[in-house]
Amino acid sequence: MFGLHRSLFTEEHELFRQSVREFVAREITPHNAEWEKQKKVSREIWKKLGENGFLGIQAPEDLGGLHIRDFRYNAIFIEELGLSGCSAPAVGFPLHSDIVMPYILHYGTAQVKKKYIPKMISGDYIGAIAMTEPGAGSDLQAIRSTALDQGDHYLVNGSKTFITNGYLADVVVVAVKTDPEKGAKGISLLLIDRDMQGFGRGVPFDKVGLHAQDTCELFFEDVRVPKENLLGKEGQGFQYMMSELPQERLVVALAAIALGEYMLQETIAYVKQRRAFGRSISEFQNTRFKLAEMNAALEQGRIYCDYLVQLHHEGKLDSAMASAAKYNMTELQCKVADECVQLHGGYGYMWDYGVARAWADARVQRIYAGTNEIMKELIARKILQ
Repeated sequence: MFGLHRSLFTEEHELFRQSVREFVAREITPHNAEWEKQKKVSREIWKKLGENGFLGIQAPEDLGGLHIRDFRYNAIFIEELGLSGCSAPAVGFPLHSDIVMPYILHYGTAQVKKKYIPKMISGDYIGAIAMTEPGAGSDLQAIRSTALDQGDHYLVNGSKTFITNGYLADVVVVAVKTDPEKGAKGISLLLIDRDMQGFGRGVPFDKVGLHAQDTCELFFEDVRVPKENLLGKEGQGFQYMMSELPQERLVVALAAIALGEYMLQETIAYVKQRRAFGRSISEFQNTRFKLAEMNAALEQGRIYCDYLVQLHHEGKLDSAMASAAKYNMTELQCKVADECVQLHGGYGYMWDYGVARAWADARVQRIYAGTNEIMKELIARKILQ
């Protein structure tokens, strides 16, 4: 933001930021409109991300990663994607590295890590996570997909919906019931590979926004999943998800604040050159006050997010903090989106303008990774305990 001092980042971080910014300007922004028409990004961009070392930087060197255990680098990557205004890449790429990959690194066997992580780092394999079902969204205990123990493998049946990266996914972390009678304690996590017989997917959804993000249904019909593809211990899946969700919600918050900043910058540029009643609309008090309000709120949000990134880097981020960030930043993103469209007038409703796309893309941020109503419940649990 404008002159905001950010002591969180070192010179090395800023050099990394510059390399990400240049990559995004060269390889992502020019192609985003075409990806929106195709309802998915290209597989080529995943390979380029891998070639440039932007996927799975936290992974160990022996698996092909850089072993940079510093989430500030991940935050920079998310931020620069958001500042480009390319909302779908700002969702799909971090999901692969910062949400899917940690499940494999933290709970996968050495054999599974060796099989999948190098391919995910190179961009040859795209990752997704499948929790939501047609009848179970934020209430993960209500999932109905089953995995029956067949000795040396599980037999998986069920379906998932609204799966980000789902259409292109090569490997999916899937939440299943290994013991339907035990509720949350009967949930396990399995890795399902694209080549497993009985694994299918629907066509990408025709969504309101995030048009370049491939989101679809996944289907499992008698899929034989080797026991080695169980992540962690059987029946511990719900606990693992609760442990990993704070980082997922921080990722959403970081994308939200960056996309909000993008919209404000676009709007400032627009009101400076747009004229009405013989003068720039940036000279009208209403315009100036709206811009001031958004800038103040975004600066406060940025400071809070930087604080949480530092806490996460130190291993001190908890669920309530991450939930507060996800709730506040996505609500702010939607408010900024609406104000920026209004300041653009009729042009704000035209798809050729970045704020129009950003406005459509913003709304789902308050829904996925746990609805904002659930975020408030998680915050309340902490303050009332």
